Amino acid sequence: MGKDVAATSYTREQRQRYREKVRQDLDVFERMLHTHSFDFERQLTGMEIELNLVGDDLYPTMSNASVLRSIADEDYQTELGQYNIELNVSPRPLPGDAALQLEKDLRESLNRAEKQANAAGAQIAMIGILPTLMTEHFSTEWMSTNTRYAALNEAIFSARGEDIFIDIEGASGERLAMFADSIAPESACTSVQLHLQVQPHRFADHWNAAQAISSVQLAIGANSPYFFGKELWHESRVPLFEQATDTRAIELKNQGVRPRVWFGERWITSIFDLFEENVRYFPALLPESTDEDPVAVFEAGEAPQLAELRLHNGTVYRWNRPIYDIVGGKPHLRVENRVLPAGPTIIDGMANSAFYYGVVRTLADSDRPVWTRMSFAAAEENFYSCARRGIDAKVYWPGFGEVQADELTLRHLLPMADEGLKSWGVATEVRDRYLGVIEERCRTGQNGASWQIDCVKALEAKGTDRGSALVEMLRLYLERMHVGDPVHTWDLP
Repeated sequence: MGKDVAATSYTREQRQRYREKVRQDLDVFERMLHTHSFDFERQLTGMEIELNLVGDDLYPTMSNASVLRSIADEDYQTELGQYNIELNVSPRPLPGDAALQLEKDLRESLNRAEKQANAAGAQIAMIGILPTLMTEHFSTEWMSTNTRYAALNEAIFSARGEDIFIDIEGASGERLAMFADSIAPESACTSVQLHLQVQPHRFADHWNAAQAISSVQLAIGANSPYFFGKELWHESRVPLFEQATDTRAIELKNQGVRPRVWFGERWITSIFDLFEENVRYFPALLPESTDEDPVAVFEAGEAPQLAELRLHNGTVYRWNRPIYDIVGGKPHLRVENRVLPAGPTIIDGMANSAFYYGVVRTLADSDRPVWTRMSFAAAEENFYSCARRGIDAKVYWPGFGEVQADELTLRHLLPMADEGLKSWGVATEVRDRYLGVIEERCRTGQNGASWQIDCVKALEAKGTDRGSALVEMLRLYLERMHVGDPVHTWDLP
């Protein structure tokens, strides 16, 4: 959720000062893009994995504080809900067989965390939306004790002036329609964020590539079909996150005001386009200012923190977010890909990330980029179609027209991913291991979402009611998650 804040409400003077500081930061950032040296000695990647906590009954347990004390590892942090934690993976380079070591490190870390969570009376579930989460779980204290979360909740509802309406209808015809008086539903959306460090002059190519491929990421990686007992979209995180953090009343939607969770509306030519849109379109949610004079710092030859601009950026939830950060006094830029759900297994997550990094590299390096041959509206339509239907979705792709997402992946995108990873210097055994998982997932037509749906349907066909079927499905899911075989190999009850 980003930087901590100190307050949950703000004065008019604070808001005015913050707006002025954000605009000043933006001006300095533009100057930096033209004149400053950004760190790029070793191109690094990073990963964040959001996780759920359940008790022995497989329902959410609001115990992340005690679980984190038991884990006692600074890589694990709180998330919005008390039944959520997050694992932050240290940045590392892509070349060679680094990914194999990352997979090993992740398995060891999560096994150790699971053991410590068990000691605190909880189990860890790596899944996009916890299927046993129900409305009653938000009737008591559900939010983690962090001022930022309380401040966001207050800011979103102050901006709206009314409760949030959640309205999602699945392809099967099941529908969830309800009002929420807090941002609690947002906490259900547990994801994997992939970070890629890029040079300023190449940022637009990588962001546009990430936007273009995000639909297929959803199609083959979907893992969130159930929310509050309803079978909704294959990746229900998408509409749920968009609606649960919506600061707009109906009238503002009708006026075309942009949502805080945003696919975007155009291809870009510079990272500046995205930060400038943030400042132009989105009012402050957390208007906390620092004493930094970014102009003075910049003109002294140092890298300014640009704290206000970064804080503001952290409250605009693009599916591919631009990141300005400073490590060891050196500024750098990253694309943060926020599309994927957590799970189902470590190897599935590694395969999803390898596919993403490989395809993005090839698309970004293309002599005739895909975004010059496809409208932004088509990319957005692809995104929502794949979120709704998952691995059964169709997409539009230049040179192929309307095509099944899994067929496009097998025929066109997997070779692209292999080429891109090869350009990164990734070892053959790594490419074969992870891209082979994606290939088999497409050939079998089974990803996390389709397995969950088929499992629940099989249990219901035996006479099990929906609530009991979701609990049993999660039990079977966790068994297979711990075994660690990729989801395309999972059997059904």
